[in-house]
Amino acid sequence: MKPALDPREWVFCCVDRSFPLESARPLLTFRESEGITIVIEQHVAEEHRLEYVFPSRRITLRAESDLESVGFTAAVTAALAKHTIAVNVVSGFNHDHLFVPTDRGEEALRVLEELSAESARRVL
Repeated sequence: MKPALDPREWVFCCVDRSFPLESARPLLTFRESEGITIVIEQHVAEEHRLEYVFPSRRITLRAESDLESVGFTAAVTAALAKHTIAVNVVSGFNHDHLFVPTDRGEEALRVLEELSAESARRVL
């Protein structure tokens, strides 16, 4: 998996279609009927006086992922669930990204490194 922990703190916001997205430099945008979900750095949300939820750290699984794979995300989220670590998963074209609570980022990284090592031992 090659998990890597991003040092920045990210938050989830919902803005309306009139919000100038470029000014917030979103990592992620997702259009829903209720508004546009954006994932931005916490300090940017505060600068724009946006309400936000889920202050989090992003863990990128640097191994290339397959958007059609079956069970990979389930295994990752199950491992984190065993440690009661909440996670929001976003699959990009090349990699999976996990947003975990800020105060659990280092712990989540260790859990994923252990899962990766365990999976590698099973393959050998």
